[in-house]
Amino acid sequence: MNRDIIVIGGGLVGSAIAHGLSRHTRSIVVLDEGDRAFRATRGNFGLVWVQSKGDGAPHYVTWSRRSADLWGDFAAELREETGVDAIHRRTGGIHLLVSDEEFAQRTALMERLRRQSGNEGYEYKMLSREDVRDRIPTIGPDVVGGSWTPYDGVANPLFALRAMHASLAARGIAYRPGMAVEALSHDGGTFTVQAGGEVFRAKKLVIAAGLGTKHLAAKLGMRVPVEPQRGQVLVTERLKPLLGNGVTVTNVRQTAEGSVMIGDSQEDVGFDNRTTVPVLAEMAARAVQKFPALRDAQIVRTWAALRVMSADGLPIYVQSRETPGAYAATCHSGVTLAAAHSRVLAEWIAGGPRPEETLKLVPERFDVPQAAE
Repeated sequence: MNRDIIVIGGGLVGSAIAHGLSRHTRSIVVLDEGDRAFRATRGNFGLVWVQSKGDGAPHYVTWSRRSADLWGDFAAELREETGVDAIHRRTGGIHLLVSDEEFAQRTALMERLRRQSGNEGYEYKMLSREDVRDRIPTIGPDVVGGSWTPYDGVANPLFALRAMHASLAARGIAYRPGMAVEALSHDGGTFTVQAGGEVFRAKKLVIAAGLGTKHLAAKLGMRVPVEPQRGQVLVTERLKPLLGNGVTVTNVRQTAEGSVMIGDSQEDVGFDNRTTVPVLAEMAARAVQKFPALRDAQIVRTWAALRVMSADGLPIYVQSRETPGAYAATCHSGVTLAAAHSRVLAEWIAGGPRPEETLKLVPERFDVPQAAE
């Protein structure tokens, strides 16, 4: 099967890039490993989040903000074309703080982000307990305040993925699930991918296969140093509105259907994606500390998923020097960056200039100069 472009990976990153590339050609095939994959997209918490990201990396702050700015039009386009609502809401975001020490540390972080943003500016407010309570009356007595920015919001990652897949189908893009890559090569300007017992060929190739990207990209001379980081999630029964007037809070968010999601554990345990009671219990305790009304809520399910993490937590975008026409893209913020991947990054892959914000998001940033002997 010959196509102009092969995209390996059908999660949020690969689908968003394919969605953007479909503006240039409909001759695209998306190869998705299927349910054997780790499926970071399906374990995602669903935040479109800018606040607190990019300390020491203002280019990443700008990239995240650019994507957050694009999300409204991106979601509207998907909804108009497919009828699927990704349930994107840009509400502004609050990070709750439960001690004076946390408040001081958060204040210092937010001020650094403001300074590092330079002329572009970075709007934030440190909220007192009373300020937070005005917005979220249900907070617990331990909450001393919070940080707020206008940039943050949410989207439903499952609906966003469904909308992108529906859009790809409407545009005639081939989506092939159950296609674990068995062989990958480049010869005479053509990439050949063997997957699912079939052979696919194209002049251009994008690898956006989550944790599988590291291994596949290496076959084409691209270094993508990412490792798994486990995050666990608790989901409650459906509850009455908990978070006030539609505000978004880190670690505890209420879905449009009423369930409350509790998350944000960070564990370096390799490829172990099992849930563990001690971590879930700690997460539940923190959530109850911030929202005492959750104490009697029934937990209806839990899961663990593996983030795709670089050493500094930032994305990696690379174009192969050894095999021109090959690209790799990976990040742990697939929801936040989906709009930028579709609207901006895909334009570079299609042949346009590389986005300025991504010029430093390359694997060379991890190179450590060797000391002279």
